[in-house]
Amino acid sequence: MKKRNMIAALLCSACLVAGSVNPVFADASKVVTLGADLTDAQKQTMMKYFNVSSDQVQVMTITNEDEHKHLDNIAPQSQIGSRTLSCAYVKPTQSGGIKVRTANLNWVTGNMIATTLSTSGVKNCEVVAACPMEVSGTGALTGIQMAYEKASGEKLDETKTKLANQEIVTTGELADKVGKNEATTVVNQSKMDVIQNGVQNADEIQNIVINVAEQNNISVSQDDIDRIVSLLKQISQQDYNYDDVKETLEQVDANTTGQTSSSDDTLDGESSDETVDVDADSSDDIVNNVNDSILGDDVIQSSTEDPGLEEETGADSQDTSNETGIPDATDDGTYSNEESSDESSTDESASDESSTDESASDESSTDESTSDENSTDESASDEAASDETGIPEATEDTESSESTDGSDQADSAENDTSVLSEEAKNNYDKFVLFVKGEYEGDADSLLAATEDTEAVATVTLDEQTAKSVAETVEKDYYDILKDGTESYEADGTEKYQSTELNMMDQKLKKLFSIDSSQEDTEATDVTAAILADVPQEDKQTLYKETMKYLAGLYGENTDSSEESAAE
Repeated sequence: MKKRNMIAALLCSACLVAGSVNPVFADASKVVTLGADLTDAQKQTMMKYFNVSSDQVQVMTITNEDEHKHLDNIAPQSQIGSRTLSCAYVKPTQSGGIKVRTANLNWVTGNMIATTLSTSGVKNCEVVAACPMEVSGTGALTGIQMAYEKASGEKLDETKTKLANQEIVTTGELADKVGKNEATTVVNQSKMDVIQNGVQNADEIQNIVINVAEQNNISVSQDDIDRIVSLLKQISQQDYNYDDVKETLEQVDANTTGQTSSSDDTLDGESSDETVDVDADSSDDIVNNVNDSILGDDVIQSSTEDPGLEEETGADSQDTSNETGIPDATDDGTYSNEESSDESSTDESASDESSTDESASDESSTDESTSDENSTDESASDEAASDETGIPEATEDTESSESTDGSDQADSAENDTSVLSEEAKNNYDKFVLFVKGEYEGDADSLLAATEDTEAVATVTLDEQTAKSVAETVEKDYYDILKDGTESYEADGTEKYQSTELNMMDQKLKKLFSIDSSQEDTEATDVTAAILADVPQEDKQTLYKETMKYLAGLYGENTDSSEESAAE
């Protein structure tokens, strides 16, 4: 099963961030970024894909340290990862707006990059963002910004570049729920209205976002609306000139909606030219001069100049549920709740109280079950208004819409790493990567967690068991980090110096039935169901490997601990 890892998002972003520059007899107007963790052969592959040689461009080598400098305050450690793989080819232009082509990026698209790059302050530019293997590309924008600065000699405004990175993350997260084109449409059209009409009032911006979503028949939760409003409020404070971004934003809108004329007429009051200007020398157009054959067959691609490329190569329907826990987006912009219900069933008693069985089997039950919960206080007309699209009325209170997405928000808030110390957050993020790799068999996550290219999962679990056990273990560790160690009572069996490790040791022994002397009826019932079909030998292995990794995070030797646990 193909995994789509959000950490790959940062694997992809890394090579696009600013890094150490190695000029090689270069044309100052073009820059290629290469991920430092690519092999020499892979770097050559990317140069061949870009259809350039090192004496034609400047080459920037991007390291993971470079990536962290630009993403630590925007994306969590688990997304940034520890390796830099992705690459970009950037050429500033004099006209034509922003053109973007992507290859092997399964989470962001050319349209997402184009509209957010305009938020950075870029007016005209050609970009190819790609990787020799498939990754997410969440952080791609940052590296492109830095490459643009190097190629153009122009320093971009720091506030705008941060807003652009925030925008691509916001759009990508929404895309996981409603679809890539749908998410891009909501954010892009709302941004067009805010910039063009100089809207700065938060309530007015919220009405814009809600109306755009309703007009395009896209269901957006109140939580996501709030994120978009917060982003656009900040964007509205900057000195954007709509004429500078018009060509790019309207081309993106035409690509994602397929309604070029009507979209332009509505938002700008006049018809715009449907064609995109190109530089006089079309042979120097980097977006359309890549060597597609180099990366092989079945490569997902997207392009602002060829909207159909996404659908043809599958870039508009990639499965990202395995990396983010967010259900797949369907063609109509709604999303399935089945997988989400399965994932949250362990910890959400509220879902159980409102017909767990029905919500788990019915993909559209999110709005229906929420409507049932709120039916006592809501009139029939209110329900009709909110349930038809899942979007609150622009002029009404947002309380009911907040509860519409309640189960998802509860799950997110439950493991809110913002409440942890920086050290605890880093340890938790690394542990999540390890668990995804060791329990769910995700090779990219295990590599990012261990930095060992030969590391492989020691036990093979079925998908549902792996997911359930992973969630349980992650939550156990999160609770220890969040609540502290004051509740811990030593029992004389401690093997570690760190109390946190000893607490996890106790929890994992109960989970994997390592120590039968520790009785906990509730825990026994739950774990018996989760691990019913897992052999005791495999449970023992998972316990040992998990504690070994955790001990490594704390710098403790696990040899004696492993021997003791195996007895």
